[in-house]
Amino acid sequence: MEDAPVLIAPSLLSADLLDLRSELEAIETADWAHIDVMDGHYVPNLTFGPAMVAAVRRQGDLAADVHLMVTNPDECVGLYLDAGADVVSFHMEAARHPHRIVSQIHAAGAKAAVALNPGTPVGALEALLGELDMVLVMSVDPGFGGQSFIPSTLGKLRDLRRLCERVGAAPLVEVDGGVGDVNAADIVAAGADVLVAGSSVFGRPDRAAAVERLRRAGYLGRTGRA
Repeated sequence: MEDAPVLIAPSLLSADLLDLRSELEAIETADWAHIDVMDGHYVPNLTFGPAMVAAVRRQGDLAADVHLMVTNPDECVGLYLDAGADVVSFHMEAARHPHRIVSQIHAAGAKAAVALNPGTPVGALEALLGELDMVLVMSVDPGFGGQSFIPSTLGKLRDLRRLCERVGAAPLVEVDGGVGDVNAADIVAAGADVLVAGSSVFGRPDRAAAVERLRRAGYLGRTGRA
């Protein structure tokens, strides 16, 4: 575990979309590009569709990490798989048949993840945990970028790790919301493997340096060594 890398997934919600090609080039040292899909119903904001996923996959080598914040993941997940998503997260709170969605994602050759809102306990995942490649723990209420990290998320991450150990599952754990180099070490120490960061990357003039700061902070959280 200590030797496993912490993955960095800059959120394109905070990028300059009029210059997407340059923004993707600026974060090419990251691991994934996080794509927030919001439908204006499950969350009040409205953002990206499958065309954005296809555009990211055409540009560079970053994996497309797609987060579906939609009321109908059962119906629309196939659109994002067809567009080339490498990782797909859907919300347990919105899914009618989560196991079926996970199976569909796996059949397409992608990684399957379930997202949990701040108010949803980790126990809601127990029956599905062994099927998942990743769990996305929301550390803000979904829908908007630039929110502050909810401190109780650290305890939730520890609870999730204990649950994984109890059921013998080993999914990656991704954290999204208010993540920056000032709290990344604590987040990783509590159990995170993947850090989603929006304004703490795209709000800095040097995107690559911002990615590296997050990576160093994640390494410190994992190993205790700067």
